[in-house]
Amino acid sequence: MGKKVISITLIALIVLIGTTANFAYSQEMSHATFQETAQIIIDKSISQNVTASITLQTTSIQEIKIPAELEQKIREDIRIKAIIFTNQDQCILGVIDESCIMINVTRNPDDKGIRAIQDSIKEISKLYIDEINQAFDTNAEFHSVFVHSDDQSNEALETSGIISGRGMISAVYTLPMEDTTSMYEKISGILLPKIIRDGGGFYDVAKKLSSDENAKMTFSWIPLDSKSLLQLKLSVDYPNEASTISEVSPLEFLKVENIKRSDYFNSGFYPLNSIIQVAVLSSENTNFSDVNGNIIPTQTIDNEEMPLEITKEGWVFDPKEGQRIQGKYIFGEKTTVTNQELKFSLGGENLQIEKQESDESIIVVIIITIVAIAAAMFYLKGYKK
Repeated sequence: MGKKVISITLIALIVLIGTTANFAYSQEMSHATFQETAQIIIDKSISQNVTASITLQTTSIQEIKIPAELEQKIREDIRIKAIIFTNQDQCILGVIDESCIMINVTRNPDDKGIRAIQDSIKEISKLYIDEINQAFDTNAEFHSVFVHSDDQSNEALETSGIISGRGMISAVYTLPMEDTTSMYEKISGILLPKIIRDGGGFYDVAKKLSSDENAKMTFSWIPLDSKSLLQLKLSVDYPNEASTISEVSPLEFLKVENIKRSDYFNSGFYPLNSIIQVAVLSSENTNFSDVNGNIIPTQTIDNEEMPLEITKEGWVFDPKEGQRIQGKYIFGEKTTVTNQELKFSLGGENLQIEKQESDESIIVVIIITIVAIAAAMFYLKGYKK
């Protein structure tokens, strides 16, 4: 199942849990490599859109099934930075009504001129495209080499710079556009093992959401030093809905009344492997208020708010006011939360959040909540730390 004892890594997004010495956890806390995240992005600043998404993520090729030999070859080729398979509209300029497989490669300094750059990138991609097509059960054909000169594609794909930022070069392969419902069902059937698909949870929400007319799917494969970060994302845009929102009902955008954690985590206590995340971008200062559910007491560590307890369900808001605010809901020992429990307002009276100063009596436990900071911010359109 890819479960592992709590570990520490420099690139981890960490949550620090403080507790007094006489506190005992009801269960031993663990962390699994598989992560399910629901995200709601309310962009009152630029696009005025609301984007709802479900991301399933792991660094284990047993939990998202990539051929081991191909995964190793991709990871050992230091010029390959990412592989993306998506049906997002216009994955790059010039691609219309087609799905894309993009192989993102760094430039060889010895390549002089655009023709040399294009030839070099094409030759590298040709080494892998047949096996990638086989892994995805696709027949994508070469379209072009695209040099990303700005963040236009980044914004369209709602991704970070490693996917489509300035200076990245993509070998682009295209295939006929497929509706998101059948595409998500096919790809999740190929990539996700039966135990995860049968476990339901956020996967079931994504599967249902895939039938929305604005739903899009993106699979991202990012090679790291000793493993690969694998992410399957289903997202839906709600155009021009952000500006009128004063009360937030997160699950309405996911079209469910409640959301359940995956049964994949039933064998132990994995409180930080299922996260609901809401980010609000505003051109003016705003804040969270009138929260229906629990607010978890926090302490400030390195200018970040960290929860003091993870056996209790509730929100951690950080920052809770400003032009970019964010809330993360953790389930604690619960397995299900309703939309009514998750509701809150924007504006209004500022939240008074209980805090505790750090002192020597606090036992500090550091837990990985998402594999990497880059991964945590990866799919927050326009949201940059």
